[in-house]
Amino acid sequence: MTIQEYEEKLLKLIDDGIDTATDDELFAGGYLRGHISLAAAECELNGLVDLALMKEKIVSAVNNAKSELTPQDYVFVNNYVVEMLNFYK
Repeated sequence: MTIQEYEEKLLKLIDDGIDTATDDELFAGGYLRGHISLAAAECELNGLVDLALMKEKIVSAVNNAKSELTPQDYVFVNNYVVEMLNFYK
């Protein structure tokens, strides 16, 4: 699977859950969309093709943005991203 295909799958996973998502899940999904797309763009720009590196970039971006979120939102977003990334191993 390519970086672009992986990005599309993650974004589709978020989109497919919109109808049944809780408010917290909608927030986390919307918040993560930008981090996912940015990680994919950085990988492609740098010629990286390893999906594990893309996953690391997404997790790192969430960790680096911790100060943007309330502690409760950070825990929820972090758990959401881990669950989502484990969905497509």
